[in-house]
Amino acid sequence: MIRQHQGMMPMGGHAGMHAASTTPTMPGQDAFGAIQEIVQILDADPKTDWSKVDLEALRQHLIDMNEVTLRADAAPKQIDGGLEIAVTGNGRTLVAIQRMVPAWARMMNGQHGWTAKADTLPNGKLLTVTATDPKEIEHIRGLGFIGLLVSGSMHQPHHLAMARGEFEHEHLGQGR
Repeated sequence: MIRQHQGMMPMGGHAGMHAASTTPTMPGQDAFGAIQEIVQILDADPKTDWSKVDLEALRQHLIDMNEVTLRADAAPKQIDGGLEIAVTGNGRTLVAIQRMVPAWARMMNGQHGWTAKADTLPNGKLLTVTATDPKEIEHIRGLGFIGLLVSGSMHQPHHLAMARGEFEHEHLGQGR
């Protein structure tokens, strides 16, 4: 049986703390939760064109994100003006690297004064990100591979557009 704290302040008396909920709010898995959030947005929008909705494309993209985030090997090397990162993997991870890394480089090239490009390696991609501003060079190096990949505020709008069938992108691998 789940109980709520009634009338008791937690140890430390933190203002704004609330009693535990008796209804779960977490979906239990990140990709599931991301798709659930998109479905709620689509359901709430009377302009949603359900004939164009493609949640499978979003699911495949989230699988790619998982593969690159958790399974890819990233070997950074400082170079003049920034960072060069050999991003490698096998099987499904390699496919995800081949789709996501070049797409990220194209989207971020020119942002923050960065030059971003992805070259082909036999088992992945060589991501090179440079800048001329010394502060941005340190920024790039400090972020490293995963920090660079999550930089920018394009992911959530990108996911919504993808689910709506409005965003065709080669990294989806859906043969479009």
